[in-house]
Amino acid sequence: MLFRVITLFDEKKNKIPATIVHGATIEIIWTSIPALILLIVAIPSFALLYSMDEVIDPIITLKVIGSQWYWSYEYSDNLEFSDEPLIFDSYMVQEDDLAIGQFRLLEVDNRVVVPTNSHIRVLITASDVLHSWAIPSLGIKLDACPGRLNQTSMFIKREGVFYGQCSEICGVNHGFMPIVVEAVSLEDYLTWLKNKINFDFNI
Repeated sequence: MLFRVITLFDEKKNKIPATIVHGATIEIIWTSIPALILLIVAIPSFALLYSMDEVIDPIITLKVIGSQWYWSYEYSDNLEFSDEPLIFDSYMVQEDDLAIGQFRLLEVDNRVVVPTNSHIRVLITASDVLHSWAIPSLGIKLDACPGRLNQTSMFIKREGVFYGQCSEICGVNHGFMPIVVEAVSLEDYLTWLKNKINFDFNI
């Protein structure tokens, strides 16, 4: 383009420069074509954005509630085994109470346990101020807002322990709200659930 301008718009060839106020045709073309392309891209994109939020037939629905400065978890899908949903709080383990091999500022007293190879719906909210439930290794970061229920999903393919933290400044102890998700086999998950709700059922 620069070479074309240098060669064609030479002062010797154009003693009297042409004055063009605007070109209606070219302006219509460079406005309408990008707008049409964006419209073509936008229509399927909106459908995909809405479908991404929907979790079809999840095995588990995990409700996460952020508070200053701990997390609460609720498993409500076990009502057929118990009269009450499984609810527990998860606090950071203090440095003096850490076992050998545990990570400082990342270990909790109650881990979230989920089965592998299962679709899991996660509902997130907060009881006081803004928090953010973030687990980088699972690609999850969702704001926990008081009075609002946000939704995401996860599908973990391998067993392991995944660490995260609150990622929204929420007060003086913001840095002491770790998250630990332990992914286990479905059999181990049912065993954990049985022990957690203290109810004996056949696996």
